[in-house]
Amino acid sequence: MYPLITCSNCRTQLQVPPGAPSIRCAICQAITAVADPRHAPPPAHTSPYPPASPSPPQPSPYSHAPPGPPPNPHGRKKAVIIGISYKFSRHELKGCINDAKCMKHLLMNKFRFPESSILMLTEEETDPYRIPTKHNMRMALFWLVQGCQPGDSLVLHYSGHGSRQRNYNGDEVDGYDETLCPLDFETQGMIVDDEINASVVRTLPRGAKLHAIIDACHSGTVLDLPFLCRMSRSGQYVWEDHRPRSGVWKGSNGGEVISFSGCDDDQTSADTSALSKITSTGAMTFCFIQAIERGHGTTYGSILSAMRTAIRDVGSSGPSLGGGAVTSLLTMLLTGGSLSTGGLRQEPQLTACEPFDVYAKPFSL
Repeated sequence: MYPLITCSNCRTQLQVPPGAPSIRCAICQAITAVADPRHAPPPAHTSPYPPASPSPPQPSPYSHAPPGPPPNPHGRKKAVIIGISYKFSRHELKGCINDAKCMKHLLMNKFRFPESSILMLTEEETDPYRIPTKHNMRMALFWLVQGCQPGDSLVLHYSGHGSRQRNYNGDEVDGYDETLCPLDFETQGMIVDDEINASVVRTLPRGAKLHAIIDACHSGTVLDLPFLCRMSRSGQYVWEDHRPRSGVWKGSNGGEVISFSGCDDDQTSADTSALSKITSTGAMTFCFIQAIERGHGTTYGSILSAMRTAIRDVGSSGPSLGGGAVTSLLTMLLTGGSLSTGGLRQEPQLTACEPFDVYAKPFSL
C-alpha cells in the first residue's frame, strides 16, 4: 500500500508512489511536495525543492500524465493506453502502436472519453515520461486510479509482449505469475500480475468500474482476477473459480473490474496483418474493436462470441472489413506488417472480480 499525503489545496488524501518528490492531485490539479520520510528535513540551502516562489515546485514524473477531467455527477472517464513495438530488438512486434492508436480513436469517438483524460505510452511519444518503460508504466497505472470516485469509468489497454514466471507464494492456480513486458524489461524486469492487481484492482472503490483490454501472450489472468469465463464443451460461456488456495484476496475494494484478454495463460497472442488486410495489428485488439463497430457490443457475451468467430475465421475465408470509424482509421496508419499464414490459435478470455451473466449484462465503458 502506498503512503498517503494530504493535498495542499483541497485536502484530498493522495497515495504517493515510491520516490516521487511531488504529486499532482487528480481532483484539483494542485501539486504537493513530498518529504522524504527516511531523512530529517534538510537545511534550507540543501533542499531538493525550489525555493518558495509564484511558480509551482518541480513536478514528479507522475504529474506529466494528463489531468483527468473535472468531476461531474455522471462520473469521470480516464484511460491508460500502452503500445510497445520493441523496435530494433529481437522481440520486435509490428502491430502494437497501431493497436494503441485505434483504441484511443475508439474511446474518444465511440465512448466519448476526453482526449485530455487519455494517457498514451508508446515509443513514438516525444515526452520521455510517456515512453513505456517499467517506471513509466507503473506511474501510469498509479495515475489511472488516483482520486477514483464512485461513478468513474477507467480503461486500461495494453498491447505488447507478455510472459509468465514460476510462482512460489501459492496464489496461482496454474503455479505461474503472468507478466507484462515493458520496453526495458531485459534490464529492469517485468511487471507481475500481483503488482497490477495491487495497484489498480484492490484500490478500486465501490461504484467505480475498470475495464482492461490486454493483448499479450499468457494474458488470460494478468490482472489476477478471481473468476475466469471460458467457453464450455456445450458452447456456453461459464465461470471458473480461480481464487487462490492461499486465501489471498484478489478482488477490488468494491469496484467492478472486468478484463478482456488476448488468450489463455498458456497461449500466445498473434501480431498479424491477416485480420486488417492493411496494417499489422494485434488480433485480439482488432477483433474487440471490430465487434464494437459492427454492433456486437450489446453484452459481454456477444463481444466474446464475435471476437472468437473473427479469430477462428482467419485462415479460412478471412474476415470482411466493413465500414466503421476505426476500420477507416486503419487505412491511415502507415506501418507494414508481415502476412500470417494459417489460422490463429487464440481464445479470447474474460476475467472479473465477480461472476455475472455474460449474455444479459450490458456492456458499457
